[in-house]
Amino acid sequence: MVNQSRRSMLLGAGALVLAGATRAQAMPVMTEDGYYREEWFVETFLELADDLEAARKHGKRFAVMWELKGCPYCKETHFVNFARPDIREFTSKNFDILPLNILGSRKVTDFDGQELSEKQLAAKYGVKFTPTIQFFPDTLEGLKDMTPQKREVIRIPGYLRPDDFLDVFRFVQQKSYGTKTFREFLKSERS
Repeated sequence: MVNQSRRSMLLGAGALVLAGATRAQAMPVMTEDGYYREEWFVETFLELADDLEAARKHGKRFAVMWELKGCPYCKETHFVNFARPDIREFTSKNFDILPLNILGSRKVTDFDGQELSEKQLAAKYGVKFTPTIQFFPDTLEGLKDMTPQKREVIRIPGYLRPDDFLDVFRFVQQKSYGTKTFREFLKSERS
């Protein structure tokens, strides 16, 4: 009996250590420039057409997440929404997310070939709040000829509660935007 108890205690302690390690790995990392990043976010050459095509080749969808240093809702998105295992697993498996700074100066090449700073690109797309997540179609077909606002299939303009947040990602991943509005999607999913 004593050996069984010790073994159970050791196994239980080991499980707690592993659970803690898993939680630690799931936490966002603070970068040198003061932004939180998920380990699975993509770092690219900031050429949106290439980024969308790379996501497609990996069976994923492409999204841009706009953030601002010190933004409390950006932090909430990382520490609440992406910290939830079901959200983290679904988004990392199905999406390549490119993090951009709404006031940043890095050069980004838009789908139409125009090279702009992050700040200029945010203005071009009418991004005014952080966090904002833009979701794009799964192919480049006709994208460069569309106006910037028509290129998106949907946008999250600001913070959403975790369940609603996940529902937007599911809406895009299932390509439901081709047949119904987001509201109709929610009604069909939650009824």
